[in-house]
Amino acid sequence: MRLLDNAVWAALAGPHARFAERVGRAARYPADVYAFAALADPADPVAWADLRTLVGAGTTVRIKGVDSVPGGWVVVGGGEGVQLVDTGLRAEHAPETVRLGPDDVPEILDLVARTRPGPFLKRTVELGTYLGIRDKGRLIAMAGERLTLPGWTEISAVCTDPAYRGRGLATRLVRAVAAGIRERGDTALLHASATNTQAIRLYESIGFTLRRRTRTVQVRTPGTDHGAEAS
Repeated sequence: MRLLDNAVWAALAGPHARFAERVGRAARYPADVYAFAALADPADPVAWADLRTLVGAGTTVRIKGVDSVPGGWVVVGGGEGVQLVDTGLRAEHAPETVRLGPDDVPEILDLVARTRPGPFLKRTVELGTYLGIRDKGRLIAMAGERLTLPGWTEISAVCTDPAYRGRGLATRLVRAVAAGIRERGDTALLHASATNTQAIRLYESIGFTLRRRTRTVQVRTPGTDHGAEAS
């Protein structure tokens, strides 16, 4: 389970290597896929130097699992989260779900903008299986796979249109996504904002266990050049 302590790196160095933009001991997802970078070892100065080379000087980038940053780097934002793992979820397929793909992205982005489940970008749907539930053709709920690392797959973008909440749609989608994850031999994990206590309670009630608290930092690389933001 130590891979989960640096999940973004484990994904980019493993099953998601095809997405990785990488220099040495630093890597990131393309900016329109998932707006995070990662270091092989956040305590290694070489990894930080590689990250600066990768993203450029004076650039803002998001990283998880970092306790401190080297001199010259500036923390410009961040947040606290939690990581939960499947220890007793009843995973089962849901016949009412539909597979979502690139053609569904405009609807997905609209639902995400209204429900704010976390980052979802134009190509995030390429990271894994995303399932949705429709009512009269309209997308009303969804969930899918984001990070994939050896033995583990993250369930993400769990959201329901406000008009359809209270019907158990999110639970059915999480269980359906988890069913596909288990069929591959992986175990599901989740990340959530530490302040989203309602979601955390839901996940714990259906079989997830809090593993650890997490921290995301948004940092600006040393230098005066102002390249494109990488966050």
